Amino acid sequence: MMKQRKLGSGGLTVSAIGLGCMGMSTAYGAADEAESIATLERALALGINFFDTAEQYGPYENETLLGRVFKGRRHEVVLATKFGFKIENGVTTGITSEPGHIRRAVEGSLRRLATDYIDLLYQHRVDPAVPIEEVVGVMADLVREGKVRFLGLSEAGVANIRKAHAVHPISVLQSEYSLWERNLEADILPTLRELGIGLVPFSPLGRGFLSGTAQRAESYPASDFRHLDPRMQGANFDANMRAAKVVGAIAAAKGVSSSQIALAWVLQQGDDIVPIPGTKRRAYLEQNAGAVAVTLDQGETTLLENALRQVAGERYSKERMAWVDR
Repeated sequence: MMKQRKLGSGGLTVSAIGLGCMGMSTAYGAADEAESIATLERALALGINFFDTAEQYGPYENETLLGRVFKGRRHEVVLATKFGFKIENGVTTGITSEPGHIRRAVEGSLRRLATDYIDLLYQHRVDPAVPIEEVVGVMADLVREGKVRFLGLSEAGVANIRKAHAVHPISVLQSEYSLWERNLEADILPTLRELGIGLVPFSPLGRGFLSGTAQRAESYPASDFRHLDPRMQGANFDANMRAAKVVGAIAAAKGVSSSQIALAWVLQQGDDIVPIPGTKRRAYLEQNAGAVAVTLDQGETTLLENALRQVAGERYSKERMAWVDR
């Protein structure tokens, strides 16, 4: 049975594992709508009710897909979406959190999701041109208007988290966090816990490295998000694959999948953490859901952390890292 966890101090309760839906709309290769729909429906059957999307995914297509699938079942799901990218002629050209854009983006999301409220609204990336206080002020107005229930930030640094939370309670920070990427531990995680903000890690499986399915960057088509991933290129790929073998070894010894080991590690970092592994296939979804029943002892945890303490390569290309607020 799927467990529940609370995110933040405002009353947002979701399944202990959510579903990242970006890959259903071409970010990781060609879309397969029939399998994506079956995966969304299977998630509900497994007790997963927390679904993560954004206007940028597609763009727009992913929200539309979720709106169709969950029509008539809105009360069963917790929908999270994001604004903050400038999209022109179907292409992401930059970031923007200009107040007028926020309102237009939210109205578009509501329409595509076929709902009159968004459970969790994130700023997708911090816009250095617009003070975070002004951004959260607009988001707070949307809460007061009943269009949004809870607020979140994505890839925000400590200073902006504090400024935002002072304007209106922030329930969630979404950021990359896994055995593969632990940059949050020094200052961001302590800040979240001080303020009572939950963490929603994306890419908790290291884009396939921790689950044993990663390939070299050049083997992915140019349309695939991983084609430009520095950690999947050249010597970085070789070094990282060697490091990730310990995940597979522990999984084999316990009779579970590598993805379940990686997710179990994330889940054991705190009850205020809800990972959202992304998949568009039922088989992987079912594996991921099973991670809630997997526990790691101290010896296994130490082996994993030591093996993956040093990961080769930056987690994003230089252009994508420029959008991360640190």
